[in-house]
Amino acid sequence: MLNASDRAIVKSTVPLLESGGEALTTHFYSKLLNTYPQVQPLFNQAHQASGDQPRALANGVLMYARHIDQLEQLGDLVSRIINKHVALQILPEHYPLVGECLLQAIREVLGADIATDEVIGAWGNAYQQLADILIGHETALYDEKARAPGGWRGARAFKVVARMPESAEITSFYFAPVDGQAILDFTAGQYIGLQLFLDGEEIRRNYSLSARARNNQYRISVKRVPDGRASNYLHDQLQVGGSINLFPPSGEFTLEASNKPLVLISGGVGITPTLTMLEAAVETQRPVHFIHCARNGAVHAFRDWVEELAGKHPQLKLFYLYSEDDGISPAAHAAGLLDQAQLEQWLPANRDLDAYFLGPKGFMAAVKRQLRAAGVPDKQMHYEFFGPASALE
Repeated sequence: MLNASDRAIVKSTVPLLESGGEALTTHFYSKLLNTYPQVQPLFNQAHQASGDQPRALANGVLMYARHIDQLEQLGDLVSRIINKHVALQILPEHYPLVGECLLQAIREVLGADIATDEVIGAWGNAYQQLADILIGHETALYDEKARAPGGWRGARAFKVVARMPESAEITSFYFAPVDGQAILDFTAGQYIGLQLFLDGEEIRRNYSLSARARNNQYRISVKRVPDGRASNYLHDQLQVGGSINLFPPSGEFTLEASNKPLVLISGGVGITPTLTMLEAAVETQRPVHFIHCARNGAVHAFRDWVEELAGKHPQLKLFYLYSEDDGISPAAHAAGLLDQAQLEQWLPANRDLDAYFLGPKGFMAAVKRQLRAAGVPDKQMHYEFFGPASALE
């Protein structure tokens, strides 16, 4: 446990983190990746380039410093970090490397006049406290997944047993274990980690599981991103019969048991985790409103499958919105961008509902504002977002 002096020193740095946290974490990542290149596979370089990863870390560090004496106030932040770490196989031996570079970055960015030995000592103790918390929870989660039926720890070899185009941009990949043994079940909304080796370089990525585990197989559905190394490799090179290493399913963006009406809202490839949620929800009698937004019908994945499901389950209502008309595809229920009036028209009359939404950042920010304006309680909004949650406000 930190002593009172350490806690006071860490909290005194909050104003500095509020004004310069992103510069600090950007410098930290540069130092970490250059000093210890063996950790590079654990980080998505696209998120580094966009600034999303430094912003996310800056937010986490700031929240930790603010609540250093009331860690329960961190809420879901710790759970999100733990699940991301487990999906990418962050291990205890990685933490000292991160701590070393973080303390050096604090010293170099803030300067010796501010980052005195006393400040560095307090932050070193604070970091060790956080590392111990995360390592403890992550070890327990690794052990839980390894002990569960079909579970494993670390990388496990799978082969591609099928590929299926779902739209002009999205392709599904079906994976079965090379050892032929059972696989771990997962909760609707979770993702799985992939270990890829591209041109001699290891990279790791998380992709949402887009179908429930059937026939001892997992399915992911991947959008081709123009400059995405992983997505282009999967689309262009990973063929049926090819092998790949997977890490066990993880993630806290999951469908919670409830009798309230359910609203699933997705934009683009954000549809993928909502599919497993939809499969689970229609097995109950709760009303489900499924709202999907896409550029046009050509890039709208899974439309036929969702409509077939709706034909079997009358409590499922479908609403599609296309921002453009390609002149070929079946029409959507409306055109343009999702606005307040359109969303309220498609929501259940009873706003005591559970809403799950996922898509591009701007889309999610708009949906969150619109749901709040429509009267949906904040605690009943659920989303998954890489970056500080404040960016959606």
